[in-house]
Amino acid sequence: MTFKKFLPFMAATLVCGSCFIVEARQPQPSAAKKPETTTQPVQPKWKLFRAPDGRFTVLMPGTPNKETQTQKTYMGEIDLEIFVAEPPKQQVAYVVVYNDFPHSYGKLTNPQTILEQAQSLVLKTTKSNLIRQRNIRSSNGHPGKEIEFVNAGGKITRSRMYVAEGRLYQVMAITTKKQQPTLSKTITGYLNSFQVVLR
Repeated sequence: MTFKKFLPFMAATLVCGSCFIVEARQPQPSAAKKPETTTQPVQPKWKLFRAPDGRFTVLMPGTPNKETQTQKTYMGEIDLEIFVAEPPKQQVAYVVVYNDFPHSYGKLTNPQTILEQAQSLVLKTTKSNLIRQRNIRSSNGHPGKEIEFVNAGGKITRSRMYVAEGRLYQVMAITTKKQQPTLSKTITGYLNSFQVVLR
């Protein structure tokens, strides 16, 4: 996965075209045409991933790669913890990002304000158009927001964000317009599998 830059609340500047593997197709003999079967993605083995600090779980297609990035913000330095899994032979990336807020900010700021700021930043930073949005809650009642957007390069992102115990979680699936229809149910299952673990 090629990462560009990450802003204080939103790590969704992810993603250059080089992050996706494009499957080459062999030409079919003209005499015996066979039905196309390469449009269905190869299904990886999914397994439950538990965060190193134990504060969230999610189904991932294999063990995700982990990266930490530090951002300077008006609140001070914030560490972004990034987990990325990219199944082979699919044009998709499954990403979980979280950052902890300074204690005073997390306690004093309305969670809905944080979610609105995060949405605004990701759309502006990635130069994307919003497709849809809705307010949601985690399975244990934490406020959240689901958004879907498309950038100028045609990448579609479905993201669910949650504010929980002084932390912003972002759970994203990034794919192409071509691959999105065949992965729609898988992406929904991935997003549904994310759980905040209460301390």
